[in-house]
Amino acid sequence: MDAAHLDNDSLESTYAAPASSLRTGRVTMDDVVMRTATLFAVLIAVGAFAWGANNPSLALVGFLGGFVLAMVNIFSKKVRVPLVIAYAVAQGLALGTISRIYNEAYSGIVGQAVIGTLCAFGGILVAYRSGKIRVTPKFTRIMLGALMGYFVFGIITMFTGFPGGSTGLLIAVAGVALATFFLVLDFDQIERTIAAGAPQEESWRLAFGLMVTIVWLYMEVLRLLSILRR
Repeated sequence: MDAAHLDNDSLESTYAAPASSLRTGRVTMDDVVMRTATLFAVLIAVGAFAWGANNPSLALVGFLGGFVLAMVNIFSKKVRVPLVIAYAVAQGLALGTISRIYNEAYSGIVGQAVIGTLCAFGGILVAYRSGKIRVTPKFTRIMLGALMGYFVFGIITMFTGFPGGSTGLLIAVAGVALATFFLVLDFDQIERTIAAGAPQEESWRLAFGLMVTIVWLYMEVLRLLSILRR
């Protein structure tokens, strides 16, 4: 077999191989999955530390730091990887501390919340991939409007307290549903970004957006379970 034939075979193998971000410089689904896994590994590691420290002040530092970092990452045109990772650290401090507090009040609730979050994530992913849920302009407007309303409600409850009884339960269920359906927007954004051939570093922004929604969903599930167990 001559050298020219070897070269031709090599070229054919190269073109036949699946595209990757290393070859194209464009974001792929593997990139998003790996970045998301990295961020959650950081969050879990820091969360384990915060759980052991059991210091309520860490929750305050985590929430305030997470809010500031989230705003910077959301409105920044450039992807800032250190700030994305710092957000995962801040959320680890907050969630680790809050989870410890909830678990001391309701034994085993954290494990239930994790399972509930994973089930909601898996269920909505299957529904999205099967085409049962589609992102349309109307769907997006409804979700954004619901988010604004829920955000305003959240601010009000900071000063008046979260309603109890059946009203509080219905609102908690609505919070879980809203966070779950926002995952659909994240999935759609990931697909659109990959299809548009965005640069590889955009995988960090997509992973950040997915983490924000999953953290929100976990907190809503945790609150719902605490209401059910009172």
